[in-house]
Amino acid sequence: MWIDFKSDTVTKPSKAMKEFMIEAEVGDDVFGEDPTINELEDYSAKLFGKEAGLFCCSGTQTNQIAIQVYCKPGDEVICAADAHIYKYEGGGIARNAGASVKLIQGDRGRINAYDVITAINDPENVHYPISALVALEDTMNRGGGAIYDFQEVLKIKEVCRKNNLPLHLDGARVFNRLVASPIDYIKYGNAFDSISICLSKGLGAPVGSVLIGSKEFIRQARRVRKVMGGGMRQAGIIAAGGLFALQNNIAPLTKDHQKAQELGKTLLENPWIESVSPVETNIVVGHFHTSEKLHSFLSKLNENQIIAMPFGDKQIRFVTHLDISEDQLQKTIEVIRKIS
Repeated sequence: MWIDFKSDTVTKPSKAMKEFMIEAEVGDDVFGEDPTINELEDYSAKLFGKEAGLFCCSGTQTNQIAIQVYCKPGDEVICAADAHIYKYEGGGIARNAGASVKLIQGDRGRINAYDVITAINDPENVHYPISALVALEDTMNRGGGAIYDFQEVLKIKEVCRKNNLPLHLDGARVFNRLVASPIDYIKYGNAFDSISICLSKGLGAPVGSVLIGSKEFIRQARRVRKVMGGGMRQAGIIAAGGLFALQNNIAPLTKDHQKAQELGKTLLENPWIESVSPVETNIVVGHFHTSEKLHSFLSKLNENQIIAMPFGDKQIRFVTHLDISEDQLQKTIEVIRKIS
């Protein structure tokens, strides 16, 4: 059996989750008549103290919908250079919203309040686009699952408030962040105007994300979703997987983080690896001395039916998740120790 560390998106629904999905009550969601979707949206919003939610097929869709609500063509989004909304959403900011971006390098993809202040354009200068949105990602994928200091988030929020800018969170792995560095969900949620919550990564649901925010924001987001072809009918069957995940699969993320810590320590022992990014959640990034060593390492893992992902010219990424058993972790550790 293959051991798959390439992403936490590869998880499969458990038997209990599938049974919960089969029993879900459904209706036509475009007409607002799917009770399971309505419950999921309400449950997600209330977790973070928000007024409403919108169930979508993916995190890319929730992020892109949010950007379109906030931005007019020609506006500008301020985000990290390694942000998922910029690097991995198919150029959607330009294609869907007609907006440009102001990219900030940051620390492992984490930007700070000063970065935001200096990135905001003078609205009176006609040469520059209008700064319309600030977007953060927590945890930060390209930063190896790095977590934002919440006090810095609050400083960024204050900058946004003073400049009348909305603050959006790409919370693809927000529960990994909240489990690793606990904080009251509502207190955390209050720092953002909108949040995209992914259900199909570490939480183990087969599909879906929820966008949460104010009632007015979600009213506009629902219209954008329709325009993007995202209106779904009897989708309560898949929404039920997300609801089950939120109610049952948040606490077990701690185990994923513990496995990532073990994996990170083992990688550090390997002579081919120069360094390992600090392991804060469920993502482990190893940095090789040469790209040749990286590809040789990946090949040797493959020979042992272990899958990891190249993460740049000299980097490898392992992502732990609920489908990685303790036995699989130990086998992986043994294989890594033999590679030299």
